[in-house]
Amino acid sequence: MNFKFPAIVTAALWLAACGGPGNESVERAAMSAPPPAPMMEQGMAMDGSYAKAGGGSGPTEEVAQQYIAYSHSLGMRLPVKSIEPVMQGHVAACNEAGPLVCIITNSWFNTYSDDEASASLQLRATPDWIETFLNGVDAEAEQANGEVTNRQTTAEDLTVSIIDTDARLNAQQTLQKRLEELLANRDGELGDLLATERELARVNGEIDSLKSSLKTLMLRVQMSQLSINYETKRNPVSQGALSPIANAFADFFYNLSSALAAVITAFAIGLPWLILIGAFLWIWLKLIWPRIRRKKPS
Repeated sequence: MNFKFPAIVTAALWLAACGGPGNESVERAAMSAPPPAPMMEQGMAMDGSYAKAGGGSGPTEEVAQQYIAYSHSLGMRLPVKSIEPVMQGHVAACNEAGPLVCIITNSWFNTYSDDEASASLQLRATPDWIETFLNGVDAEAEQANGEVTNRQTTAEDLTVSIIDTDARLNAQQTLQKRLEELLANRDGELGDLLATERELARVNGEIDSLKSSLKTLMLRVQMSQLSINYETKRNPVSQGALSPIANAFADFFYNLSSALAAVITAFAIGLPWLILIGAFLWIWLKLIWPRIRRKKPS
């Protein structure tokens, strides 16, 4: 069987130059058969395939499922000694759930004084775990003599991005099969074979990139983001509230000596000027002013 490579390879190269992996209409024109309808592969979609409507023994229709990525933020105001234990309890609960359910992405704890501290915790977890966590956080804050100061939930619709990425992936995989079939026959000039291999390498790289993008999008859908901020709940009769008075008594003699030093310094700087002004007044009153009075007509 004798295949003619030049026309097919030229079409493949023309495909790469006219829009690359994002131009699906050109890819379909270069293929002998159109790509299959976008269908999430079970392994790549991480168990997030399209939902099928209908039931019984009749045929089923494929209905596009919505893919929503949720982000939650939570603020807690706690006594300074309760901030670190509460945060560590949240970290332990996430680690106990396991990496398939909850993952810590960032955490920090800062102590500014005996009466002030702050902390933050960011994690990704399944919606069920986060829902359970948020339902019990009010009771946890009350038990620690604290309170929940704010809650916020935002949603991002990734349906279009996921469907588009999946469609591009299927198109590239179909093109990959066509190019592999051409190379398997090994019939054609050397230049055509090299051009086909270069195009196949480009398609393989695009497939890997699309798989990575699709996996990232599905991870955002299946594991929501949760950010928790911890701040200090101040005690009005704490040591920190009385510290300005204590500091004032402690610095009394230092402030007194500083004031006396300032007075002495001012006197030392002004003394020469006082002597000079006094000498000028004496000369004016004793020598100059009497002569002026004698010269006035009677």
